[in-house]
Amino acid sequence: MSGIVSKSLWLSAFLVAGCSNSVQDYSGKTPALHLDEFFNGELVAHGIVQNYRGKVIRQFNAEINAEWQGQNGLLDEKFFFDDGEQQNRCWRLRKTGNQYTGTAQDVVGVAEGATAGNALNWRYTLKVPVNGKIRHINFDDWLYLVDENNLINRAKMSKFGFTVGEITLYIRKISNEPKYPFTTGCTI
Repeated sequence: MSGIVSKSLWLSAFLVAGCSNSVQDYSGKTPALHLDEFFNGELVAHGIVQNYRGKVIRQFNAEINAEWQGQNGLLDEKFFFDDGEQQNRCWRLRKTGNQYTGTAQDVVGVAEGATAGNALNWRYTLKVPVNGKIRHINFDDWLYLVDENNLINRAKMSKFGFTVGEITLYIRKISNEPKYPFTTGCTI
């Protein structure tokens, strides 16, 4: 019996270790993702929100204006959900080598991430309205550059260590120039 238990424990440890993802796993992948190049100008996004069971519960489109001044970046995001809700988020980013930090009005503390190859892994806690209350939801956000104008973004949302949902979106760069004036107060 102890042989079965030890084999089960070994297999469980192997499977758990095999499931962890590191941004360094993508260090050899091309094209290389540089946030200050891709997120610079006008971008559009299309995405879905899924619950913990995988059921699509919302769809959305987004317009993104982005610019960089040296090591500091700004992402002015406008989200349009299929139920009529609209949200704005103003990210203020800071680049140090391949490391990034970011703040936004609905982010608790500071978001932290790093790039390697064609990927970025970004972790943060977002204030999310749920049934009239604000919940703090943890995001494990992965961005993958497909080519110079196209990027796939997948984010796993969790609370107390349990997955509560996922977001998948496609982001396309339209132009190197922002389309519209930045939202009032959204400045570097």
